[in-house]
Amino acid sequence: MARAPKDHKTNALRELDAAGIPHEELFFDAEPTMTGEEIARSQGEDPDAVFKTLVTESGAGEHFVCVIPVDCGLDLKKAAKHFGVKKMEMLPMKKLLPLTGYVHGGCSPVGMKKQFPTVIDETASLFDEIYVSGGRIGLQLCICPGDLAQAAEADFADLTE
Repeated sequence: MARAPKDHKTNALRELDAAGIPHEELFFDAEPTMTGEEIARSQGEDPDAVFKTLVTESGAGEHFVCVIPVDCGLDLKKAAKHFGVKKMEMLPMKKLLPLTGYVHGGCSPVGMKKQFPTVIDETASLFDEIYVSGGRIGLQLCICPGDLAQAAEADFADLTE
C-alpha cells in the first residue's frame, strides 16, 4: 500500500467528505498497463467487488456513467435501455478528461465536472463494501454501495454482458 500523496484530495474525496459519506481511501502504486483485475489482486481484494467507471454517450450527444465490475464488459444495449436511449457508445478516451475532469484509469463516479445520469451494476448490492476509483490513478475508495449510489445520484441495474 502506497502512502497518500501530499495533494491527494480529489473532487471525489472532497464531495464525499462534504456530504459526510463514510469511505476509506486506499493508495497503491499503479503500473500504467495494469488491468482492474490485476490491481484488485495486487491489493488482496475480491475482483468481483472492484468496479470500474465507464462513460458513454448517446447518438444525441448525451452522456451517461456506468459502474460495473472490473472483470465484466458493459452491455451497451442494456445500458441504453436503462437510460431510455436508442443507442449508446463508449466515450472516446480523448474526450474523457475534458468532459469529466478525470483521466482513463482514474475516473470516479463521484465528483465529475458535471453530474451525469449514473447507474451501478446490481451486483454491487451483493457486497457490504465495494471499491471504485477515487479520482486519480493509484487511489481507490472503499465504500458501501448504497452510499456510493447516494453520492453519485445513481440507481442499480443489470448492466453486464
